[in-house]
Amino acid sequence: MTQPVLFWFRKSLRVHDNLALKRAVEYAAQHSATLVPVFVIDPHFVNPDKVGVVRMNFLLESLQDLSSTLQQHRAQQLLVLRGNPEQVFPDLLFARKGSESGISALFFENDTEPYAKQRDTRVGELARKADVHVESCYGHTLYDPDWLLKRARGGRPPETMSAFTALMESVGPPSKPVSAEDVMKSLANTPQDDELLRKQLMSEAQPLSIPNLAELGYPDASPSRLFKGGESAALEKLREFCARKKGECVRKFAKPETNPAAFEPPETTTLSPYMKFGCLSPREFYHRVESIRNSKSTQPPVSLIGQLYWREHFTLLGYVTPNFDRMEGNPLCRRIDWDTTPEYVSAWESGKTGYPWIDACMRQLVSEGWLHHLARHSVACFLTRGDLWQSWEVGKAVFEKHLIDADWSLNAANWMWLSCSAFFHQYFRVYSPSAFPKKYSHVAAFIRKYVPELRAMPDAYLLEPWKAPEKVQREAGCLIGKHYPSRVVIHEDISKENIQRMKRAFELNKTERPSSTGTKRSREE
Repeated sequence: MTQPVLFWFRKSLRVHDNLALKRAVEYAAQHSATLVPVFVIDPHFVNPDKVGVVRMNFLLESLQDLSSTLQQHRAQQLLVLRGNPEQVFPDLLFARKGSESGISALFFENDTEPYAKQRDTRVGELARKADVHVESCYGHTLYDPDWLLKRARGGRPPETMSAFTALMESVGPPSKPVSAEDVMKSLANTPQDDELLRKQLMSEAQPLSIPNLAELGYPDASPSRLFKGGESAALEKLREFCARKKGECVRKFAKPETNPAAFEPPETTTLSPYMKFGCLSPREFYHRVESIRNSKSTQPPVSLIGQLYWREHFTLLGYVTPNFDRMEGNPLCRRIDWDTTPEYVSAWESGKTGYPWIDACMRQLVSEGWLHHLARHSVACFLTRGDLWQSWEVGKAVFEKHLIDADWSLNAANWMWLSCSAFFHQYFRVYSPSAFPKKYSHVAAFIRKYVPELRAMPDAYLLEPWKAPEKVQREAGCLIGKHYPSRVVIHEDISKENIQRMKRAFELNKTERPSSTGTKRSREE
């Protein structure tokens, strides 16, 4: 039997438009080798303290869907290995070197994150030492990041959205997506020997099936109201959104005009979790939208194409900027002397700040793994420069844990922006936790859903329950300070103090970074 070809799935948990998988299938066919798809449960990511149960459940659902899709295309069942890839792969590469069950080639998709780049470099070096052919290519972004950098002025990504949009327009549209059928069409020319390979590749002691939550140390999770993991669900969501109102939802989409309190259903695409895990190709998204747009459609940065540009922009910045996910050593980030108040962070994360809008948003985040982008703006501003004056790095870690769509580059960039640490310098513009949500319909229903303590509170006091007379509080069955917490800070006072603190911080940071003022914040999150 010819030595098998290994395809290592990481982010692009899909078959459609998976360029690295297509190349692996073609290589296996050329060498009459069996294609073996694998995913590695890496303990760096599988940690209940770092990654919440909702996000982990989405990943496992995505793996189950991927395995099913592979089998529909007559590929091998997805093998799921466990451990540090730098330890797992040497066992495959060296222990069986020269034997029939040894690996002849390793394929994977490139990753832009620091941990992944280091991991891939080391695994690639180990493979080459074992005389294993190694090949990778891009796929998680619209364009190959290195190709795009060569076309950027000075080889650096622009730091403003207007300049980045100009770069996008200068390079032309991304390549057309490749269908799942085209990705897998050469598979018919490869041998299939599933059970034999399972026995040859790994010992009986190594489980190869997709684990459940309990096996990974997580509690059971209720099925998500919004998100079922996997490529199948992603493509159906994309199809459904594009078909709404005969395409008008696509053509007229303007992110800043969507309602953060609308939740049944949300007013945005809710495709970001599928983009994060690569269940949906960005090129598939791009060209599907382009096929519907017309001359009267909205334009970047507020349009759906604009959302993909924001994603591409921040991914490229994270790819080349040292320490992009922290303040120290990050050339883009302003140095700000944040406070460290654990009780504030705890109240914020658990949705017990005493501000119903903030608390409803945070409880939605923890329970469902998603928030509308304007809700993210509200809670991020509240934690950092608006009210609690806590470091954006703390908020980033909380989002990283709970958000299904937590993307390393986008998450860091969002937090730097909203805390006025980079990209944005209008620090005097602060989201009021009480006044801001009053602009939107459905806010009362939103708060009553996620903050049931206030379910019987009259609408007049729902956003500011501390203003309700004691008689009203008793009639509502919710005494402030007893059944629902008192405010952790007084926004009207602390926001003014924090504006002055931010002003001093800006004065200390003499070297101003370019900002994106004049470009509305309107990303798909």
